[in-house]
Amino acid sequence: MADASLGQTIAPAVVLMGAAVVAVPLFRRIGLGSVLGYFAAGVLVGPSVLGLFTDAQSILHFSELGVVMFLFVIGLELRPPKLWAMRGQIFGLGLAQVAGAITALALTGAVVFGLSSSVAFIAGAGFVLSSTAVIMSVLQDRGEMSNAEGQKSVAILLFEDLMIVPLLAVVAFLSPLAQGQTGWTGILVAVAALSVLLAVSRWGLNPFFALLARARTREVLTAGALLVVLGAALLMEVAGLSMAMGAFLAGVMLSSSSYRHQIESDIEPFRGLLMGLFFLAVGMSLDLAVVAAEWRLLLSLLAAFMVAKGGVVYAVARLFGGSGRQALHRTSMFLQGGEFAFVLYAAAASGGVIDARQNALFSTVVILSMALTPLFMIAADKLLRAEASMEGVDAARDLKGRILLIGFGRFGQIASQALLSKGADLAVIDKDPNRIRDAARYGFKVYFGDGTRLDVLRHSGAGVADAIMICIDDPKDALQIVELGQHEFPQARLLVRSYDRGHAADLIRAGVDYQIRETVESAYLMGAEGLRALGFADIDVEEAAEDIRRRDTERLAEQVQGDAMSGSGRFFLQPVPEPLSGPSRQGAPHS
Repeated sequence: MADASLGQTIAPAVVLMGAAVVAVPLFRRIGLGSVLGYFAAGVLVGPSVLGLFTDAQSILHFSELGVVMFLFVIGLELRPPKLWAMRGQIFGLGLAQVAGAITALALTGAVVFGLSSSVAFIAGAGFVLSSTAVIMSVLQDRGEMSNAEGQKSVAILLFEDLMIVPLLAVVAFLSPLAQGQTGWTGILVAVAALSVLLAVSRWGLNPFFALLARARTREVLTAGALLVVLGAALLMEVAGLSMAMGAFLAGVMLSSSSYRHQIESDIEPFRGLLMGLFFLAVGMSLDLAVVAAEWRLLLSLLAAFMVAKGGVVYAVARLFGGSGRQALHRTSMFLQGGEFAFVLYAAAASGGVIDARQNALFSTVVILSMALTPLFMIAADKLLRAEASMEGVDAARDLKGRILLIGFGRFGQIASQALLSKGADLAVIDKDPNRIRDAARYGFKVYFGDGTRLDVLRHSGAGVADAIMICIDDPKDALQIVELGQHEFPQARLLVRSYDRGHAADLIRAGVDYQIRETVESAYLMGAEGLRALGFADIDVEEAAEDIRRRDTERLAEQVQGDAMSGSGRFFLQPVPEPLSGPSRQGAPHS
């Protein structure tokens, strides 16, 4: 009996994890991103398709802890001085975008769809609260969290989280069921809760974690970190605020703590799992019956709201000094409504401001917008790449140099220094316009050109070059250029950067004149310095380095000949040399 009960408890978890494990890698592989994969998995296992889960709202409410922990981790990265430095963006950029978008959305609801002023305001206010979970996940996946544009997006999200407080107060004011002072009472309670949280975070958290650290038990520290996050979230929810905002403030207060790295590593596994569960739950919440019954109205609302909000986001971004590319990039991220819209719509429905049908319609529009956002971002990225400005970039044409260098990235830049120092006649091409413009700012003339194209190689002077240096980091493209060089420009020596050992073997088989793995020399030097740090004499260090070089060359030759693994082109580490017995007396540290 107990076993059956245990099986019923474990089965839902197995289904959810199985759906995520299948869908997320699949969607990432086809370029649609992990967030859309979670959404699709949620729709599949939810009540609208397979019906394996019927209470999506309960799962959604629980999984909001993932958003809470995400904001806590973000708070750990934003020390109070940094947050204070962002105040202009939070209350300037954030206020402009939120106020403009609410106005545009409310007017759209009233004028286009004939909604009453209060219902139009609630519909627009909910849609203006963008999804913290979606945008933060995208910023993190793309490594944009810490750059200038990423910080502006974070600032806007923080202001939107703060807006849940006055918006809920407005809902209470509009509600025919509410008492006259409910809104003001809620604001006073919220201010009191914030004051308590800030006081505890400022003066109580460091002593608390110091006490836990003295127990020298890892799981106690983990429990303490979870207690802080969940306690701050609970306090904010009881006060009618955003749980995520409470966790964020606790994270900010702990950002200067000596325990922040330990806390972050303890929270990270829970955060990742619960964020995935949140996206699954949002997918489950999509009621396909509502979509089928009112699909025309839903699509009209979705399109109108996304256009209205997108127009405001783009205009505000340009007004605050953003370029067209930056404005389009931000617009593609903020086109959707977010998780706090569900809270606002539920409060409005329970207060009699909107009815059950309107609640279902508006919530479905938000879910659809969250699901479509990754697709819009992919489309925006492709559009931006396709329209990348070529201003200040000259295409390779009729170049003549004794050496043609292909690829001016970190490797090519270093490789060119010796040639330039001796006044060598050098022609350089690259296919990244931004890199070419960056090089121009430092006085280097780099031409635009794709080295895998024969016509570009001819225009770049490959036919008269004594050597072609291939410094790109794509093994497939490098081999293609090698093949073109050997057939079309036999007079030029081919000097190639290899990506790894397998690529080096392929290049040797292809008959290049010289190849070098991009990290091998720096790795040799690092190993030699490691021996010196242990006190080995220079003669022993040089002997070890030469021995490693010799063995590496021999193993690579065997690999090329197919002896290492039957011509597979793959390499397995051979036994390393016998370690030196210890530091020699010459140069050894004194005891």
